[in-house]
Amino acid sequence: MALPKRKTSKGRRDRRRSHLALHATKLVECPQCHELRLPHRACPACGNYKGVEVIEIKTKKKE
Repeated sequence: MALPKRKTSKGRRDRRRSHLALHATKLVECPQCHELRLPHRACPACGNYKGVEVIEIKTKKKE
């Protein structure tokens, strides 16, 4: 089995792993209801995408 000739330095190791960091989720405001939603997806609150209702949202009945 092959073995490395030299120890991998911390800098080289960390540069290789630089793209593995976690990033915060990007959120945008819905132009219809002004709630936060993921970009390029229908709004879970009002069901609109690009000004068109694509998901029918059922509202809970208040008793």
